[in-house]
Amino acid sequence: MTLKVEGDPGYGVSAGSRFSGLDASETVPLLIPEPEPHLYTWKPLSKEELVKCAGGPGWKKFRFRLVLAFWIGWVVMLGIAITVIVQSPRAVTPVLLWWQKDPFYRLQPALFVDAESGEPNTISRVSERLPYFKSLRVGALILEGLFRKDGSTPNLTQIDQDVGTLPQFTQLMTESRKAGLRIMLCLCEAVLFEPTASNNTEVRSGTLGNIQYSLRYWLEQGVSGFEICDTDTTFSIKMLMEWNVLMQEFSSQDDERILMVRQTGGSLLLSNTSNLVNGSLVEMVTKSLIPPSHHPLKAPEVGEAIKTILQMPQGYWPSWTVGGEVPWELQRAILVLMMTLPGTPIIKYGDELNPVQDIYVNVSNKDPANGDTTKQGQDELRRPHALFRSLSQLRAREEALRFGSFTFLPFNTTLSSTTLNSTATPPLAFLRSWGCVHLLVLLNLGSEPHAVEPDWARSLPEDGLFVLSTGLDRIGPVSVRTIILQPHEGIVIKQFETDNSS
Repeated sequence: MTLKVEGDPGYGVSAGSRFSGLDASETVPLLIPEPEPHLYTWKPLSKEELVKCAGGPGWKKFRFRLVLAFWIGWVVMLGIAITVIVQSPRAVTPVLLWWQKDPFYRLQPALFVDAESGEPNTISRVSERLPYFKSLRVGALILEGLFRKDGSTPNLTQIDQDVGTLPQFTQLMTESRKAGLRIMLCLCEAVLFEPTASNNTEVRSGTLGNIQYSLRYWLEQGVSGFEICDTDTTFSIKMLMEWNVLMQEFSSQDDERILMVRQTGGSLLLSNTSNLVNGSLVEMVTKSLIPPSHHPLKAPEVGEAIKTILQMPQGYWPSWTVGGEVPWELQRAILVLMMTLPGTPIIKYGDELNPVQDIYVNVSNKDPANGDTTKQGQDELRRPHALFRSLSQLRAREEALRFGSFTFLPFNTTLSSTTLNSTATPPLAFLRSWGCVHLLVLLNLGSEPHAVEPDWARSLPEDGLFVLSTGLDRIGPVSVRTIILQPHEGIVIKQFETDNSS
């Protein structure tokens, strides 16, 4: 009996065919790998292809848009920069007149009298000292005591014969122009009216006419102006208006003639004179930093007087003079004060020198042959006025001292001594600011050292740079909160605004 099984006809064949022999089984792989995909290989365009693409419309459009975007962005940035510069606040430098730039120097030609010569040549002595005055960087000389004070009606066209002659004065004017110095005449001590005729209207009018003629005479000689006192009998609104017309007649844009008024009290005697100051009538009012006194003021009195002056509002351009007597140990600090305040400082002859050294120069260093100062004496003379020269140079180059605003600072200090002295003089401090530059002025008028508290003047930048001190011995960078003011010392520190200052 035969059993027939039907199945896949290729089953056996497939099995037999695959494993029909040993060689076949060893050569056939168990896993057949997939064919590898075709990899794209990058290669740069050829020169011909680049030329073809660059000349196409798509590339030209892209390049045009790219250049246009660049110039639009550049113009926008330029416009933003111009807008920021125009709208940002900045200090506008004012134009200063000649009487607002340099210090004035007040002197009496009679101080230069030669005892060995009987000739009136004191004005000639002033001419010889013009190079010295120029070295101090002063701008004008105020001559006092030129007119005789004998109680009679003055002839202001003639100077006192004991002082000099008119040709000598003319020579002084010529030499001063060459040296770049201006000459002003002080009329405060001249008796402009006879005491017996002061109430006579006709005589008074005639005298006023003579004064007008005399002023015109000196203006024609080339003087730059006059100084009067507010206590003079001529001081009135009418007189100021008449003198103003005369000043304007001789003034020009480059050569302005001015009228100064010396204030003798706490305020001008005329109630409405303040409206005339810095206008067309009175250009400058001279104020005293220290009130006149019959006795030499002590350091606390000097400090209190100066503090009162500094706290007063300044509505016009002032000029500063010392006024009363100052102890010699405070003179260097007072020089620092005067040369750093707003306004025009007026220095009296000899104030730029230390009195002790000045006596030594005048007495011990004279040449017996001709009475002139010897070379050794000249060397000694240069050293005492080194501080004054440094101050005048500092004032000339620092815009903050010429144009800057003034801010009085309350000074909180701790005494270096363990006990507080009730008679101690507190230091004075103020700020002169112009733009981002601040000049901090610290003055210790007392006889005790003072240390600045760490919390003092938080709004000020902490770091600064010494620019000047009364001893001319402080230089380099400094932290304001580490300063110790020495007795009778004044210092000037330059500070710059930073992002960290608050």
